[in-house]
Amino acid sequence: MTVQQIIEQKLQAGFSPSHLDVSNESFMHNVPEGSESHFKVVIVSDEFATKRLIGRHRAVNAVLADELANHIHALAIHTYTEQEWTKLQEQSPDSPNCMGGSKL
Repeated sequence: MTVQQIIEQKLQAGFSPSHLDVSNESFMHNVPEGSESHFKVVIVSDEFATKRLIGRHRAVNAVLADELANHIHALAIHTYTEQEWTKLQEQSPDSPNCMGGSKL
């Protein structure tokens, strides 16, 4: 099972999202081809309705704790309720270009 598949499986089980998109963005970074180290997650769940942004991110990080500690170098997290997702017209923001890790 790939890291991407594990992320998808854990987020499905943890949040029962109405929309989930896990994108491997490793190709946008200076990593070996085929790497699974940089991901973008877009997750829509009404479980986020009572949580502020930091609480939503903490919840995702808790579900993916093992992957973050052992496999993932970077994780862009975009969390929405159904209502927020509809207002965005079901489009998440693009990821920024890679700064090379040490460049600010």
